[in-house]
Amino acid sequence: MFVPVLTACLAAAPHDCAPRLLPAGAGADMAACRTAGESAAAAWLAAHPGLTGRGWTCAPLDAAPALALIEIAPGVLVSRGADEPLSPANRGRIANLGVVIGERQVAVIDPGGTREQGEALLAAIRARTGLPIGPVILTHMHPDHIAGAEVFAEAGGEVIADARLPAALARRRAAWMETIPAQIGASAWAGTALIDPARTVADETVIELGGTALTLTPVPAAHTDTDLTVRDSRSGTLFTGDLVFRGLTPVVDASLSGWLAWLAAPAADTAHVVPGHGPVAASLVAATADEGRYLAALRDAVRAALDTGQGLSGAVPAIMAAMAPLAPGWADFEATTARNAAAAWAEMEWE
Repeated sequence: MFVPVLTACLAAAPHDCAPRLLPAGAGADMAACRTAGESAAAAWLAAHPGLTGRGWTCAPLDAAPALALIEIAPGVLVSRGADEPLSPANRGRIANLGVVIGERQVAVIDPGGTREQGEALLAAIRARTGLPIGPVILTHMHPDHIAGAEVFAEAGGEVIADARLPAALARRRAAWMETIPAQIGASAWAGTALIDPARTVADETVIELGGTALTLTPVPAAHTDTDLTVRDSRSGTLFTGDLVFRGLTPVVDASLSGWLAWLAAPAADTAHVVPGHGPVAASLVAATADEGRYLAALRDAVRAALDTGQGLSGAVPAIMAAMAPLAPGWADFEATTARNAAAAWAEMEWE
């Protein structure tokens, strides 16, 4: 397969350029790519203000930079993210990304934290299979998981998310389009768009891939208010998104009590659990053990602070002190726990 490669430059910094793959113009051979490339480049630039084009060419997709994929079960692959907060060094590549290869189509579970990463994931998939891209499932709204979705939409995939996600993303999109490039670098973010899903689900939904099926299960407010899990029937692999953190400190962005309730529910029958961050685990119990202790300790520390009648300004240091013994093994513990303390205090104050 050959794909147009556009040299895209920041209009505000014309010398800051990066190659962008344009799957909408891809062809089976060089001639087909050249035929489609001009219109694909023009249309893409028109849809991405703030960028200018400095020419395009066609190149084989297998020559593009590709993510490393680890096969954890036949046809089930994972790209491991860095277990750390966003930074210029990791270019936003901190989330675990999943791929399930069926007999008829390929599913993507979380397409990456930037367009650049999404392109590298597409290249990695195409190195494995030429099957059509099918469902591109967003496990929740956070950009480190979903910002690569546009690449796969251009490649013919159907972007699917929880029914609550479009409204949640609309409230935050403008802010994230400014804050994320400030954290990872404008060049790493270049060409990234936070697109809406083409399809949403409000109830448990099964998607057939051929030879296997994915079950999408929306979850009440927990890590966020847009969470869903994805289970592959053939392998028993459960993709949890950020309902499970391992190594990187959990972030409470919706409901601590809801998250603890999800953790307390009977564990699903799984052969592998792919968390949003951290290493793959053999079971949900093993995957969530440390996270469960962290979140329960946070609840208890917040409750103790509320019982003493402290205001928020006094409660956060007290909660941080109570949580300090749990710090070993968690990246970004102090900053994230301080934010979690404030969020949980605001939630539990009204309980």
